[in-house]
Amino acid sequence: MTIFAVGFAVLAAALHVYIFVLESFRWTEPSTRKTFGVSEADARVLAPMAYNQGFYNLFLAIVTLVGVAMLRTEHVGGSALALAGTGSMLAAAIVLVTHDRTMVRAALTQGTLPALAVLFLLLEL
Repeated sequence: MTIFAVGFAVLAAALHVYIFVLESFRWTEPSTRKTFGVSEADARVLAPMAYNQGFYNLFLAIVTLVGVAMLRTEHVGGSALALAGTGSMLAAAIVLVTHDRTMVRAALTQGTLPALAVLFLLLEL
């Protein structure tokens, strides 16, 4: 596996851990509400959904990082896990932008690193 595949996969995982923190623990903070474009009233209503969504992002990061950690000893299994994590991140970004075209910036933010990781992971197969 190239340094590029590992690097982009780790960066994608780190970004999704950051999103986890925002959604699960900082959801009602003014800066987080601004980032996600959510009013104070809506943030309170959406808090349970955001909490759950945050953990979804954390689990994708964990799958990706476990895959990266396995690459030296179990290349095929590690690649499969890293691809499952980053591929799911990329798919979520695609769903976001195809559902709402105004979310292009958010989709690019959450999808670029996983897309690059997927590209380099596939080139290694």
